[in-house]
Amino acid sequence: MATRAENAHAKFLSGSLMRHISVMAFTSSVGLMAVFMVDFIDMIFISMLGKAELAAAVGYAGAILFFTSSFGIGMSIAGGALVARSLGEGDTVLAQRRATNVLIFGAVFGAIFAGVVWFNLDPIVGLVGATGSTAELAVTYLTIIIPSLPLLLVGMVGGAILRAHGDARRSMMATIIGACVNAVLDPILIFGFGMELQGAAWASVAARVAIGVSALVPIVRYYGGFGRPDLSNMLPDLRPVLIIAFPAILTQLATPIGQAYVTRSMAEFGEDAVAGMAIVGRLTPVAFAIIFALSGAIGPVIGQNFGAGKQDRVKRAFREGLIFTGIVVVVVSGLLFAARPLLEMLFLLDGPARTLVFLFAGPLSLLWFFNGMIFVSNAACNNMGHPFYSTVVNWGRHTIGTVPFVIVFSAWFGAGGVLIGQAVGGILFGLIALVVAYRVMQTGGRGGTTCADGIDKQARTLGWLHRNR
Repeated sequence: MATRAENAHAKFLSGSLMRHISVMAFTSSVGLMAVFMVDFIDMIFISMLGKAELAAAVGYAGAILFFTSSFGIGMSIAGGALVARSLGEGDTVLAQRRATNVLIFGAVFGAIFAGVVWFNLDPIVGLVGATGSTAELAVTYLTIIIPSLPLLLVGMVGGAILRAHGDARRSMMATIIGACVNAVLDPILIFGFGMELQGAAWASVAARVAIGVSALVPIVRYYGGFGRPDLSNMLPDLRPVLIIAFPAILTQLATPIGQAYVTRSMAEFGEDAVAGMAIVGRLTPVAFAIIFALSGAIGPVIGQNFGAGKQDRVKRAFREGLIFTGIVVVVVSGLLFAARPLLEMLFLLDGPARTLVFLFAGPLSLLWFFNGMIFVSNAACNNMGHPFYSTVVNWGRHTIGTVPFVIVFSAWFGAGGVLIGQAVGGILFGLIALVVAYRVMQTGGRGGTTCADGIDKQARTLGWLHRNR
């Protein structure tokens, strides 16, 4: 194994941390923004059809798709963390082996998970509050998209592996290619073939295929590709993967479950309110793509330095990640406020939908700083051997930090109160996440609860937490 000083594969061990974070976040966000922009344009196309039930169906389906994609996010977090840490330790052979095995585990588990969801779509759609023809439309849409989950998961894990190598540009290009495929097929299928909602669904499936292929090709061409599957090392690798992936998946699942409750609460105010919330749901990731990307972008920076035992750079990366978040949120919130007239024109906004979109494109968008704090803190915990901390924080944010606040504020302010309550709960748990992450960094990733200590002990036993003690 190469020494840390000789390790040329871990590019984040030296140089400006703010530059590393900014480059990784901006390049990753371009790819994410391309995907989210296509979803945003989808909503514009659906709105152009003039059928409120179609927009509402996309809103309900979006909450469920968020739930299914969370599985992929969790697996990609595991793959990125393990590969980045192996590179930080100078072990490129181990990095390749883990990349191979995480990809296999992700595809298999993703297929099983997709099957469970697909066979239970009717009750799941009912749980988020959809009824009648809107529920039928949502089920039709999801029936087409859900089987492609393993393809999306392969693309997400592949992108995480590229980012672990510091190759944010090629990771970005994979998502841009997928977005271009979706953007080209959307108008053709929705309007040209008159397929409406089904056309949007098939365009999304094609995009997932493109993302998966585009993420794997550069790994093969530039980073040694993948090793031959071998049960003798797959089973030992399953344990460290699950140590990170299982709590990371639980962490990610909290968000769509909380969003499902918010969707159900909004359904009490009618389909126009749900359609307005769906527009906000598609606008949010476009506006804050950089913040969404930040968690995956800062993770490899922290992971490589943690693997190399450079705790001072870990702490500085965390602080500069928070500063970066604050700058982005202020700039984006100003742009959203200025774009209100454009949004009103694009979506023909009136009534509850207009109220909700304008509420977000103003005061509530500023509160996204606290969501950014949670993203950065979760990345720190995941890459320092304490993924269950992220799980606890995220579940707290989307249960205790959502349900009571939504109930109280919706009673006071109606449909707008649903969004207000959700945002206010984020303030509390953003601060909690900050405290938790600082505690992990102060202990060098070693301290924590009994659960976290158990993770640390298992990790050391497996030999993937080598540091000077």
